[in-house]
Amino acid sequence: MIEAVLSIGGIGMLAGIALGVAAKKFAVEVDPRELAILEVLSGANCGACGYPGCGAYAKAVASGEASASLCTPGGAETIQKVARIMGVVAESSEPQVAVVVCQGDNRKAKNKYRYFGIVDCQAAQRLADGPKTCPGGCLGLGTCMRICPFGAIEITPDGLAVISRDKCTGCRKCVSACPRSVIRMEPLAATVHVLCNSHDKGAVVRKYCSIGCVACHICHKTVPEAFHVENFLAAVNHEFNEEALAAVEKCPTKCIRDFADGYPEGSTFHSPTKTRPEWVA
Repeated sequence: MIEAVLSIGGIGMLAGIALGVAAKKFAVEVDPRELAILEVLSGANCGACGYPGCGAYAKAVASGEASASLCTPGGAETIQKVARIMGVVAESSEPQVAVVVCQGDNRKAKNKYRYFGIVDCQAAQRLADGPKTCPGGCLGLGTCMRICPFGAIEITPDGLAVISRDKCTGCRKCVSACPRSVIRMEPLAATVHVLCNSHDKGAVVRKYCSIGCVACHICHKTVPEAFHVENFLAAVNHEFNEEALAAVEKCPTKCIRDFADGYPEGSTFHSPTKTRPEWVA
């Protein structure tokens, strides 16, 4: 019995020694900067940096593969910390926010058919190009809301996605998830936007949406430098955001919105603040 115990103990000791030697021989050295960077990142694992998680991004920065300024959820403070760890100067970039360029909910925009399938925008889009008649309108099934790691998106009771400018970190996950490209990244400082995604002629738009852009050019005529109309859709020249305010009330379909005045109808989000959210220094 004692011999068996000693034999097993000896085998265990030899195995432990072998594992210890193997661990030292095959150990992968980790750059201490990688661990330091991982400590200061947001931990959101949102992929905004272009890498599959904070760990992969930290490794890429430490190896010199990636810029130190790609963690948008962490904001300016995180970017500065990562830059200090790497001994480089933090690159400044204009903060951006995701915007749903549509206000055509189920009361303002018509549907081609009633959809009873999977509650997912990508699935619905595969069925006859989606139930909404407007080819670029928000489907309102919440794919963007479910993929947002920051709770910055809601779906109104009438089926329209709305993004909180205070909660959005600019991670772009919702942009990638939307099958109709209804969500775009825009400068946070710009509050005036044309919330329409249709390039159909005005007469066609009027048939399926009461709040879509009809390319009437009134905005451009009111403030020529702040608006341009291309392919039957108006757009704001954001460097003239303050001037663009003059066209908000002039728009006959009310598709131009100043987010400083609040969100589209049905949203529960509070009016956005004028300043950058807390996660940005």
